[in-house]
Amino acid sequence: MAKIVFVTGANKGIGFGIAKHLGKSGWQVVIGARDEERAQKAINELKSAGVDVLGWVNLELRNLASIEQAVKEVNEKYPELTLLVNNAGIPGDMSVDSEHTELSDIKETLDVNFIGTFALTKALIPLLTKNQGRIANVTVPSEISPYWHPLAYVASKAAQNAMMGVMAIEFQQSNTPVEVFSVHPGPTTTDLNGNMALPGFHDIETVGEKFAELINDGKNHQGEFIELYPIVKED
Repeated sequence: MAKIVFVTGANKGIGFGIAKHLGKSGWQVVIGARDEERAQKAINELKSAGVDVLGWVNLELRNLASIEQAVKEVNEKYPELTLLVNNAGIPGDMSVDSEHTELSDIKETLDVNFIGTFALTKALIPLLTKNQGRIANVTVPSEISPYWHPLAYVASKAAQNAMMGVMAIEFQQSNTPVEVFSVHPGPTTTDLNGNMALPGFHDIETVGEKFAELINDGKNHQGEFIELYPIVKED
């Protein structure tokens, strides 16, 4: 069976690193992106790195109609899809504490990071079931860190972690041949955090390579929350 992966938000950041290193390890890659120009730029760079890019799918997670169209396209063009990487997301306003977080920011971040991700995942489960596939969510711990805890973003990822846990149990109970797990890359320098580069941070190449090793390790990770590079606690 073909090894085809659909990586959302793969035109930049961690998603690009994941697409690149999965591709270099033998996966055929489908890019999920909101903008054709940025998608094409990423495709050109990936192909230059030796990645077999099958194409790109326009996907706007805050728009349910866009998700529906993207799922239709994936089913039609890439019926052998075996891995969905839910990477795309927005940061919310990371500059404010919870008291000053706007309700509109909470809603927007949840709409993209949780509602949109759930809608996409739910719609692709039948295809992944047919292909005995996997779902890997790029997320952060639900446990609150004293060092970094933007409310909108953390809340949206906690909901995503709950989604993963519930789905994993239900897949096991119903003998559905789909594996779902969450992956925390650890502190990574991307534009989502303003290209923050502090001690203990990694770059997208390092994270992408480590993620690909996890995907290719031949193990079952059903229901697991896996930290590639755990946040190191300060003394």
